[in-house]
This record gives sequence, structure tokens and C-alpha cells, in this order.
Amino acid sequence: MGMKKITTLTLAMLLLELLASLHAASAAQPARPNILFAVADDWSYGHAGAYGCVWVNTPSLDRVAREGILFTHAYTPTGKCAPSRAALLTGRNPWQLKAAANHWCYFPAEFKTFPEALGEQGYFTGMTGKGWGPGVAKDAAGKNRQMAGRPFDKRQATPPTAQIARNDYAANFTDFLDAAPKDQPWCFWYGGFEPHRGYEFGSGIAKGGKKLSDIDRVPACWPDNEAVRNDMLDYALEVEHFDRHLGRMLAELEKRGLLDNTLVVVTSDNGMPFPHDKGYAYNDSGHLPLAVMWKNRILNPGRRVDDYVSFIDFAPTFLQVAGIAWKETGMAPVTGRSLAEIFMSGKAGRVIPERDHVLIGKERNDVGRPHDWGYPIRGIVKGDLLYLHNFEPSRWPGGNPETGYLDTDGSPTKTEVLKSRLVPGQKHFWEVCFGMRPADQLFNLRHDPDCVSNLAGKEPFDMLKRQLFDELEKQDDPRLAGNGNLFDAYPCANTADRDFYGKFKRGEKVKAGWVNDSDFEAIPVD
Repeated sequence: MGMKKITTLTLAMLLLELLASLHAASAAQPARPNILFAVADDWSYGHAGAYGCVWVNTPSLDRVAREGILFTHAYTPTGKCAPSRAALLTGRNPWQLKAAANHWCYFPAEFKTFPEALGEQGYFTGMTGKGWGPGVAKDAAGKNRQMAGRPFDKRQATPPTAQIARNDYAANFTDFLDAAPKDQPWCFWYGGFEPHRGYEFGSGIAKGGKKLSDIDRVPACWPDNEAVRNDMLDYALEVEHFDRHLGRMLAELEKRGLLDNTLVVVTSDNGMPFPHDKGYAYNDSGHLPLAVMWKNRILNPGRRVDDYVSFIDFAPTFLQVAGIAWKETGMAPVTGRSLAEIFMSGKAGRVIPERDHVLIGKERNDVGRPHDWGYPIRGIVKGDLLYLHNFEPSRWPGGNPETGYLDTDGSPTKTEVLKSRLVPGQKHFWEVCFGMRPADQLFNLRHDPDCVSNLAGKEPFDMLKRQLFDELEKQDDPRLAGNGNLFDAYPCANTADRDFYGKFKRGEKVKAGWVNDSDFEAIPVD
């Protein structure tokens, strides 16, 4: 055999060995995971079977927790739909997002979202239901943005009540999977509209088979009566509707052999739509359910993790597991921290020692105050304590009484609380939900989980306040620099509601569709 033939054969063998090694390396490298992000609309912490709740049945979330991780201290930095979703989409706190700190804003084009970044880095992205909103989101060229992915909303089904959305979320997810290229990882945003109001009163009993006595505890900030308990059970029915669609999605993934390499995250955007919860900064405003499953990668499934985690941690988590460096995304600098280290630790309880607190806050959640002003708050949850600093205590925290306390959705519970103001021995319900606040509030969450007893003035809070303000200053919060008026000046993107208070005072006809006419106080309130 000639030297030339030997050399050619040797080279061919080497080439085959190289190709084989590259194939082996490729096989050893795990495929980028798919991502299913399931976010309910107004679902509070604890209201799931996995947390021991007996009046809300959530077998799908319970499965995710059982086969993954159940978090006990997950918080949104702000308890309202649009700014909460802005934080989770960008990895930044609301006070770092300019106008997006407000509800019903014009979302700044400079802040890219993680689904947009994933789409640019090889992921097929889609969503159904509610993404970011309400508000207006356009790019620098004035084109509407797909903040959470391409919409898949064609499929509809008859819901359990007339107040529940007709969106067949699970069927739309199936359409998305059918459209997803087989060789491409995907990210899907399941944005349920439930349990956002309105509710069909009495449906929890009539259609959910529940009883008033199922509720083991009514929060101390509301009267414990039949109307309130019915309202809570109607809310439970809507949570269960969200959970059923999640179960159908998990079954579809299992049928297609996709579940093991799909990171499943189940949570909510803010607390339940009741007085003192959604739209405020108390513990139930932002303390949320969170369960995560990733069968291929999460170690020691079935863990409960007590680390404090924030919504700003989701974006860096998704990008890290997708193998995408933040600097490659074109997103604004991140404030959150990836949860992947918790996934891979195998530990339960407290995992990362420095995850011992979260920051929270609020700007303008709804109109109804003079000049469309908000009610600015910053706070910190650490250990058993919640400290809140109210920057403008001369303003009504839930919105002005004469314009219907617009920060709180109309409901049977709100009606009962408003009635309590004139009932002897019950005014304290109105005071804790709608009354004026001092500049500082401190609550012991172990002894007062409903945040009805302010300890500021009785217990020291200087260290918490100093830590809060130091961290806000490092994050360039305009409130700390004395420029908080910027948030009040950003216009409401819903032009019909803009200058709501001024229109009302001028005698113009105004309509706030999220409250009841009876919420408007006809007589001045002290």
C-alpha cells in the first residue's frame, strides 16, 4: 500500500474519531430546557393544598410542588398587576423601571423582557391569556410589542361561571406545541385571568360544592360573616379553574414526552382582590404561592425552601437555564438573582444564607386621587418583620373616599368593610383597610400575619429602615433622591380614566368599571 493511501486512510480514521467525539460531547450536553411559566391573576400565598389550605383544591400545583420545590417566602415587589409583571419580565424592581412602576402606564421601550430576549436567542415563544398589562407597550418605532410572546388565544370553551374567561388556556397551549419547531426549545407564558374579579356570587357553594364552614379562618382585617365567606369561596372556585388548566397542560407535556426537560413555574402576580391585599403593600399583598418543577435537573424533589425570593429573580433564572449570558440579551442591568443554585443544591429549608429578605413598594396603582397621584410606599420583609415607609401619609392610601377608594376592586367584602365604618364596634375594619396611615408601619408577621397592629412607636425599626434605604439608594430609586414626583407625573395610559378626580369634582360623568357605585362616599369622610 502506498504512503499516499496510508495517509488518506489515517486521516479518514482520525476524522471519524473526531466526529464521534463531537457527537458524544453533544449527547452529553443536555438540551436547553423548555419553560412553562404559569401565572394566575390575583392569587394569594397559602391558598393551595400544598400549603395546607382546606378550602382551595389545587392538585396540579400540588403535583408541581411534590415533584419539585415549594417556596414559602416568594414575593412580588409590588402588589398590582402591571408593575408586578413588569418586574418579573425585566428582572428589575418597579422603582427602576420609570413609568412601568405604575399601573396602566406607557411601558418604556428601553426595557426589554425575558421572552423577547429568549426569542432573539433561539427560543420559540408564545403566550395565552394575560401577559403584561394593563397598559400600552410599543417599541421605539411605535410598533406593538409582544411582551410575553406570540399570542395563542383562538380556542374558547364554556366556563364554569359567566364571570370566568372563555379562554381555553390548555387547548391554546396545545396549539402552541403543535406550532413549535421540533428542533427548537420553547418558552410559554400561561397567563390565567383568574381569580381576578368579577365573581358570580355564591358560585363557590352552588357550583364548587363548598360550604361556608370550609373556611378555617377569615383574616382579621374583614368582618367574619356570610357575605365575606361566600366571596372567599367564589375566589377559591376561580383559583381551581386556573389549576385545572395547568393540570391539562402538564398532561399534554407528559403525553408528548416533553415534561422531564420542561422547567415549570407556577405562581401569581399579586395577592387576592380583596381590601387590604391587592394594591397595597401588606404581607398578603405580595406574598405569593410558588412551586417549581424541572424533573431533569432539580435535585431532591419534594423540598420546601424557606429562602426569600422575589419576582425579579425569574428573568435571570430563565436566562441562566437557557444558557444565555445577561450581557448577550440587550436587557437593562439585572437586579434579581437566579434561582438555579437553589434548584441544584438539593437542600431544603434555608439554602442561601443571604436570601434573608425582600424589598417591596408601590407607586400609582389606580387613579382617583387629586392630580392622579399615587400612594408611594417602600418596604422590607425580613424574618418575622414587615417594615413600611409611606412617603405621602397625607394622601388616602386606598384612594379618595369620594371617588370610591379606587385602589380596591369592588366586591361583597369591600362593601362589608365600607359598611363597618358606621357600625358600632366594627369601625376598625374600615380603619385598617381604608383609613389614613402614619409615615412608618411595623408588623410582626408571626403574631400578626394580617398586619392589623402597627408596632411602629412601640418597637424599634431603625435598622430595618436603614437597610431598606441603603439598598434603595444603591438601586437609584428616585424616591430616595427626592425625585419621587416623577412617578406621579407619568400619565395614565387609559385616557378615559386620566384626571379621574378632577373630572369627578367638576361634575363630569365618570365611570370606574372595577368598583361599585356604592363605593363612592357621598358624605365627606374624616
